Amino acid sequence: MPSLLEAIERKYGNDGECFDKVLPVIAIYVPPPRQCLPPLLVFNDCDIDTAGNPAQLQDKCARVQELDLAQNSLTEWSEILCILKQMPMLKFANLSFNMLTDSLQGKLCDSFPMLTNLVLNNTQIDWPSVRHLLNILPSLEELHLSLNNFNRVDLDDELSDEPSVRHKNLKKLHFTGNPVTEWCEVCKLGRAFPNLEMLVMADCPLSSLDPSSPCSSPERVLYSRSESECEGSPRRNSPHDAFRQLCVLNLNGTLLGSWEDIERLGRFPALHCLRIQGCPLFEEYTEHERRQLLIARLPNIQTLNGGGVIQHEEREDAERAFIRYYMEKPESDRPDRYSDLVSIHGRLEPLVNIDLSPERRVKVAVTCGQNTELKSINVYQTVQELKQKLESFSKIPATKMRLFYVDQDMASLGPEEMKFPNKQIYSYNICSGDEIIVDSKI
Repeated sequence: MPSLLEAIERKYGNDGECFDKVLPVIAIYVPPPRQCLPPLLVFNDCDIDTAGNPAQLQDKCARVQELDLAQNSLTEWSEILCILKQMPMLKFANLSFNMLTDSLQGKLCDSFPMLTNLVLNNTQIDWPSVRHLLNILPSLEELHLSLNNFNRVDLDDELSDEPSVRHKNLKKLHFTGNPVTEWCEVCKLGRAFPNLEMLVMADCPLSSLDPSSPCSSPERVLYSRSESECEGSPRRNSPHDAFRQLCVLNLNGTLLGSWEDIERLGRFPALHCLRIQGCPLFEEYTEHERRQLLIARLPNIQTLNGGGVIQHEEREDAERAFIRYYMEKPESDRPDRYSDLVSIHGRLEPLVNIDLSPERRVKVAVTCGQNTELKSINVYQTVQELKQKLESFSKIPATKMRLFYVDQDMASLGPEEMKFPNKQIYSYNICSGDEIIVDSKI
């Protein structure tokens, strides 16, 4: 297995002198091996397992700012720390898919004040190592911990009610695909990262945003009221209390099954961008219904499931549809949001249900040569399907048949050929009393 230094030398060459080599007759510039590497190094799936000679590595990597070592064979933190130490300007490091099961706890290591973005997806890192990393990365702003099989969050000191980690610079956290099921565990992330602005919890089996759980200690049940709750609110241990700065949240693919959880999202004081798709709650609704019910329940959300900002007209339509959706239901089934919206839009009249779809079957005269028959045809079939059904009447194969449509009210304009085999019959605006002429292509 090569070291990182050997992989660099294979890709960029060994150290060499930087000058023009001149041939006897023709001057040709031969690029020397690179002594100073580019600011971005990518070595994915190169089977790298060690750092290599530290002094030589530092000479080559002094200006490197981004390093991608995903899918290699690194397992020892000592080797990773050696690599980071030789890159004093490093801001981004991707170590995903390296099995870092060796604990970092107890190892002496320097601080890395320049590193702001660390990716540790599917490394099987343990929580003591995460805590240690956070202590030596004071400038870290974005952390990826997806696919690490975390079913709980262990950033708290068991001997103290205060978080053992309180990293105020971290703003973005990716936690996708971890089997955490309780929101109280997620709240530990918010307490450890009080200025968190973006949280990705996609594909985590969260079934509720209710923080009430044995993992919440009694001391934490009493908390300072959030900006969105009134003085006399009876709520304790709010699901959003640990996320006062959170602006962006991704809950795609979770197991949320209650509209009450959606209403909880409406109380996050800074949340304005939400992704929430693929949850059991939405299975019985169409895509349009889901979006309207979500927009109406979430006045704080400006961007929903990607796309542009929700416009005033769309929000008003959604809120009115929400009122009409619940106005026919028993009062006990109406959420609190219903009363809020009625106070804004008033009590609405139900919409008149007008069916503008075309009739399914019409009676038309079908003519072939001297023969004419009155037939009832399905207007939702295609022209090709109609040809096949008229083969026995016309004695003409469908492949050699031509159809012409005659509108009874515009017969003076002559017949219109029905040229397109996959076009449905109703698109010709055919009505009972019209005529279809069958002819042969020959």
